[in-house]
Amino acid sequence: MVLTSVGKMAGLQKKTSGIRNICILAHVDHGKTTLADCLISSNGIISSRLAGKLRYLDSREDEQIRGITMKSSAISLHFVKGDEEYLINLIDSPGHVDFSSEVSTAVRLCDGCIIVVDAVEGVCPQTQAVLRQAWLENIRPVLVINKIDRLIVELKLTPQEAYSHLKNILEQINAVTGALFTSKVLEERAEKETESENVSDPARGDQIYDWSAGLEDTDDSHLYFSPDHGNVVFASAIDGWGFGIEHFAKLYSQKIGIKPAVLLKTLWGDYYLNTKAKKIMKGDQSKGKKPLFVQLVLDNIWSLYEAVMKRDKEKIEKIVTSLGLKIGARESRHADPKVHLNAICSQWLPISDAVLSMVCNKLPSPLDITAERVEKLMCVGARTFDSLPPETQELKSAFMKCSSEGAAPVIVFVSKMFAVDAKALPHNKPRPLTQEEIAHRRELAKRRHAEKLAATQGKELLEKTLNENPSEVSGNTGDTKGGERQLTDQAESVTSKAVKQEADSKESFIAFARVFSGVVRKGQKVFVLGPKYDPAESLHKLSSQSSATDDLPLVPHMTACRLENLYLLMGRELEDLEEVPAGNVLGIGGLQDFVLKSATLSTSPACPPFTPLNFEATPIVRVAVEPKHPSDMPQLVKGMKLLNQADPCVQVLIQETGEHVLVTAGEVHLQRCLDDLKERFAKVQISVSAPIIPFRETITRPPKVDMVNEEIGKQQKVAVIHQTKEDQNKTPEGIQVDSDGLVTISTPNKQATLSVRAMPLPEEVTRILEENSDLIRTVEQLNTSLNEDKKKHEINQKTMDRIKEFKQKLEQHLQGRKWRNAVDQIWSFGPRKCGPNILLCNFEGYKRSVWQCLGNAVKEVSKYGDFDNSIVSGFQLATLSGPMCEEPLMGVCFAVEKWEINKVGEILSTNSQDSEEYDAIEHNQNEDTTLTSSYTDKVCSVNEHQDSSQSVTESPEKISKHKGEALLADCYGPFSGQLIATMKEACRYALQEKPQRLMAAMYTCEIMATAEVLGRVYAVLSKREGRVLQEEMKEGTDVFTIKAVLPVAESFGFADEIRKRTSGLASPQLVFSHWEIISSDPFWVPTTEEEYLHFGEKADSENQARKYMNAVRKRKGLYVEEKIVEHAEKQRTLGRNK
Repeated sequence: MVLTSVGKMAGLQKKTSGIRNICILAHVDHGKTTLADCLISSNGIISSRLAGKLRYLDSREDEQIRGITMKSSAISLHFVKGDEEYLINLIDSPGHVDFSSEVSTAVRLCDGCIIVVDAVEGVCPQTQAVLRQAWLENIRPVLVINKIDRLIVELKLTPQEAYSHLKNILEQINAVTGALFTSKVLEERAEKETESENVSDPARGDQIYDWSAGLEDTDDSHLYFSPDHGNVVFASAIDGWGFGIEHFAKLYSQKIGIKPAVLLKTLWGDYYLNTKAKKIMKGDQSKGKKPLFVQLVLDNIWSLYEAVMKRDKEKIEKIVTSLGLKIGARESRHADPKVHLNAICSQWLPISDAVLSMVCNKLPSPLDITAERVEKLMCVGARTFDSLPPETQELKSAFMKCSSEGAAPVIVFVSKMFAVDAKALPHNKPRPLTQEEIAHRRELAKRRHAEKLAATQGKELLEKTLNENPSEVSGNTGDTKGGERQLTDQAESVTSKAVKQEADSKESFIAFARVFSGVVRKGQKVFVLGPKYDPAESLHKLSSQSSATDDLPLVPHMTACRLENLYLLMGRELEDLEEVPAGNVLGIGGLQDFVLKSATLSTSPACPPFTPLNFEATPIVRVAVEPKHPSDMPQLVKGMKLLNQADPCVQVLIQETGEHVLVTAGEVHLQRCLDDLKERFAKVQISVSAPIIPFRETITRPPKVDMVNEEIGKQQKVAVIHQTKEDQNKTPEGIQVDSDGLVTISTPNKQATLSVRAMPLPEEVTRILEENSDLIRTVEQLNTSLNEDKKKHEINQKTMDRIKEFKQKLEQHLQGRKWRNAVDQIWSFGPRKCGPNILLCNFEGYKRSVWQCLGNAVKEVSKYGDFDNSIVSGFQLATLSGPMCEEPLMGVCFAVEKWEINKVGEILSTNSQDSEEYDAIEHNQNEDTTLTSSYTDKVCSVNEHQDSSQSVTESPEKISKHKGEALLADCYGPFSGQLIATMKEACRYALQEKPQRLMAAMYTCEIMATAEVLGRVYAVLSKREGRVLQEEMKEGTDVFTIKAVLPVAESFGFADEIRKRTSGLASPQLVFSHWEIISSDPFWVPTTEEEYLHFGEKADSENQARKYMNAVRKRKGLYVEEKIVEHAEKQRTLGRNK
């Protein structure tokens, strides 16, 4: 097919009904990029012979080497079907779990997706993940079952077996879709029930409960994949063929004389053809007949493969002539039968026609966007659509119309920023020269040549004269001047070349975006709305009619910028565009200073920011990066900023220690980020640390049995030879510890005493706290606004219901005598005020609860109220770094059981009521940093100032008393600061009184392996502390699916080792799953006779928890107790070496 011009594409963009925005989603290695190649070759961009080999959309070098896609890239295709012309914006996405964030960025811009499934492997973990992502974004899927040639060539199935295998795959995929649909219906039903409960009249006594789940009434037939619906294509992308059953229905309706509509319904299913009666009958299996699909479709494909593979020339010729195809001599004589096969199949059943016609028929155009999807996109966080300002709600119609009129507001969503080489930009590309330019250049070349000739001739004459009469040197001066001029010219050309080179090597950022409404024009000015932008707040300052060109007041999270360039994305190429109407995918240049990763662009300030993207993978793998030469540090910092912008999933942090840390989703992702940093963004040599493995610290209930499974307390203790745990954790003076773990500690100035107890939280509660961290953050924000006596935040009922439900869940799981009234006493969560640890306010005389926002707690005015924040700050600091190895705590509850403030402390508290101090403490809490000396001085001076100002009107006796108190505050620093430090210490000692444990981050690991390498897979897993959860055999294949959990600490190099040990027959997919307690005690030493007998005196057998703890302590520069051999002697054997 002929290449389509840019002008033609721009014309097609204006016809919104003919646009299809689609992405290809699948598990890794299921054939997405090969399928994309086949679709691209139909537009003549690449040769059809290279389709599948070139992998055109894998434009990075490492993608080609590894053979996997690592980024989502877009290309626009032109497709003609009958009289209709379509523009298909195709986005190819990665299948590797490390790059699932790229899938999220692609899915947001599309209206439909093609799910590709390998006919042999069937539904894999990532297939389920991408189906879920498509479901969450409300986009419609169609299915391509790829690699059917493997059923013929590799598995050698008969057509009948292949048919039942394909039926199984369809059932598996529909089961995943069904599960997603069911959960949605049940959620909606639960919401309706809660609403009806609120509305219903309580006076009604007789209530009839409806036990139906609501699934009977809802129509879900459109959701499922079925060939007779026309949303399934059977294909082999590498061999270039694919078909939907409508192709064969048309073909056979003419031959057999049965209507196409009847054939379409019966070609897939339990139907067979009664040849005598020329009728289609039901129940093929019971009568032992061939199903229609096998008889009319699969048999033909199988016989074609058989003929070509066996080189049966007569049969091939017969098939080719009956199909009316023309096969070139080159293909038919080729040594590889696959080439011949490709030539026949790609003409007989072209895959691009089958897939693209299914896309055009079954997937929606941008005009068909659903109201549900629009509302979902416009509502950030817990807000409902009805709670948005009326001007914002009016924009819904602009979304639904997707109009390109001049009056329509421009709404664009940028899903990611990607870096391209500046040379690849259209204005930097070498363009063909015009005739005039060629003539001009020829003239210049002739002149230069003539000058050169003249210069050489002049030189010769000069030399002659010099040789003849050496006394004359008059000509020299002019010559040296000429030489100097030449040198300066050379220097200029070198510098200009260097500048040019620098400009060329610069990375340029392009925004990957989609226009949802209006027309975007080059040079247009728009608002850039950050994810925290609130249209309700800004509309008070601006009118909804104000545009980005006006001089506007400063609004938080909103800036105005100019769209410098618009690009048509064509895979590896970019083409300039002047304007892009609604419904299209495009690239926007010049946004690198305004957009970090994603943003919403609009000409209307009433537009809300779009809902953040749903990322499946959690970044967990951390490494510290530093330049090999310290002088390169500025380039590294700049490079890391660029990398952070170019990758949607990577996180770049600077830790308190000053280390620059990269947080990535997995090993492959990490490798790609480091390569980019070295070669593209920083362009310096870098040193990378060993991966920084995150741990959590926690406490458990005291164990009932010891390390040799003897019941604790019954066996006799023996003299301990080396330090026991009790000696290690000796409590310093001034700290009292009860037998049940209650720690009592006083502030340095002895004006306040705290008693704190640490308790382990039930596992279920920790899980609930982790899942609801965003909700806890919302609760904290609402409480802050209530405390500051601001007008109550516009809280919608839905958020309040979620908070109530969260509270009920906690009450449900925190039951028993120990947890009585615990939920109402929750004072704070930590670390960072939203973590999985709890602080309880469990003492008389002061009631403070985190549930203020529910309106059931009134803030008390008491002596404790002023220092409330200090206690919370101390708790935040204690939970941020635990005593074992300064890692955050998890699943710990601290109860403050006593807090006494002496009389002097009370007077101090009245003297230090100043808003500045509160602000400083708040700031301290939020930043999670320790109090600095400058802050201490500031608060001291505030106290002194207040003392002096108050003492003016008081008697001399009182003045002297006040001076003493001011000195008291000065000596130990401000009282609030002492409380913070004391609370932190109290928490740490309370924690050390309980059995401490480390928690390791765990991956779930899915491995697909054949039976012969199963043993080797298990060997690698057990060596790396892995635990197998389940093992299933895939029906109809010899492939096993193994589900296991593996500590993140042991996962580095795991994928490579598995591949090496199994000769590439098994490949794992690792996804971060949960935190798990390591059962062994890191401080354990043998204390009983049985333990001595079993573990020996030194007890130096491997303790996993201690090994991890010491590794982290070493990395952080903390003290590590290690036995270092001082006087080692060489071991000698008695016999001499012969």
